[in-house]
Amino acid sequence: MLGEGILKGLAETAKNFAGSFVSKERMTTVEYPEERLPLPEASRNFPFLVYDGEDWEKGLRCVACQICEKECPPKCIYIEKSKDKKPDYVGKPQIYPTKFDIDISVCMSCQICVEVCPFEAIKMNTEFELATDDRFGGLLLDRKELARSNEYYHEIHPTEATEVDARLAGEKAKVEMKAKAAADAAAAKAAAAPATGTGAAVAAAKPAASTEAKAAPATKPEEMAKVPAAATAPVAETAPAAAKPVPGTGSDGPAPMTAEEKNKAETPAKPNEREPKV
Repeated sequence: MLGEGILKGLAETAKNFAGSFVSKERMTTVEYPEERLPLPEASRNFPFLVYDGEDWEKGLRCVACQICEKECPPKCIYIEKSKDKKPDYVGKPQIYPTKFDIDISVCMSCQICVEVCPFEAIKMNTEFELATDDRFGGLLLDRKELARSNEYYHEIHPTEATEVDARLAGEKAKVEMKAKAAADAAAAKAAAAPATGTGAAVAAAKPAASTEAKAAPATKPEEMAKVPAAATAPVAETAPAAAKPVPGTGSDGPAPMTAEEKNKAETPAKPNEREPKV
């Protein structure tokens, strides 16, 4: 029949139109902006910077490594490094960005910056209502406008944010364990240093004592028993022998010579006549 398809289409349209007044399932449109459809978790629009804690400036995870700036295909990211350092999420001093700008009028939402970031500092936002009457300054976002808390990250990407937090917590625990082990080792080394000094002094005194012992060896009890008592007894001082008295003199000296004995001593002896002459 000619026009049968047209009639079927009109009937379906009339069915949905009438049913929309009595059934919510037949409502195919949403009254935006009063009503909004929930966005899927995997949706993305433009990047944002994640920070931890209450202060966005102190809690930024970005360490200004500039990898995202180098890898960005349209070159819409501009970063300037700081000259000082601040602790990062694991307590390690890191450089931070003094300037971090993204030109969203050039950004192509490719998510390459998110993939190459080693610090989980930049993620993709789901916000799309970014219309402005300033096509240059209004579409160039600085680090304050790009900063979003970790709680906000959990709201838009709960599954991904939970995995990231677990990974960062594991890395932080490893760093803390390593630092604790280093501190314990340093404390043990410091405690062992005085004991080592005392041991060295004792070791230095031992060779001196052994040298003295070698210079004057002690006599064994067995050797002392073999030595006779006379050898070990102290030697008494010998007194000079007294002159023996001459009997009959009544004194300790020799007897005086008589006159006859003196004459005989002075007279020379006569030669023996019987002795043959030579």
